Amino acid sequence: MNSPPAKSISDLCSGVILAGGMSTRFSGRNKAMIQIAGERILDRIYSVYSELFTEIILVTNTPTEYLDWDLTVVTDLFPVRSSLTGIHAGMFYASRPYVFVCACDAPFIRKEIVQLVVSKTGPGADAVMPETQNGLESLCATYAVSQLSNVETHVRQEKFKIQRIFRKSRIRSIPEALVRQADPEGVSFININTPEDLRRVTLTAS
Repeated sequence: MNSPPAKSISDLCSGVILAGGMSTRFSGRNKAMIQIAGERILDRIYSVYSELFTEIILVTNTPTEYLDWDLTVVTDLFPVRSSLTGIHAGMFYASRPYVFVCACDAPFIRKEIVQLVVSKTGPGADAVMPETQNGLESLCATYAVSQLSNVETHVRQEKFKIQRIFRKSRIRSIPEALVRQADPEGVSFININTPEDLRRVTLTAS
């Protein structure tokens, strides 16, 4: 008996971009629109996502700022601002069984990392996260949409620690050695959180 064909990335996962933060350390400046080497961060992420996902969902509380992109723009379903509420919204609106989640301030995310994480995604794990020297990377990860109600329960209880939602046995971590094969310099996990971060990466990218 022949095995069913493996699902493609676009059949297995929706690509979710979280852009709902308040950017308080940037005086409210929209980090997704920040330019690095002449290219907006969101354009950089979108170029990777558009090669892999046919369904791209952007979660934001300022939807009119994103009308120029060919993606599905949604808003949080809860008034609390947190990464978890953004993940919840992405899972809620996704039509695929899993979502790959990235924050809008990750300018150097690599296609190879996304492919690696998705390749480890499937039955037996509610979440798949790369592991680096900083620990598990929960905003470069996949989540099973079947866990939507579990995530919602934690949001309602105001428990926003992502890794505490799932039993440890249900989080599939990708060893750092494998992660480094896909991204030797670890640039996929660089986030622009402060003006100093921006100055640093701008010097590197120039």
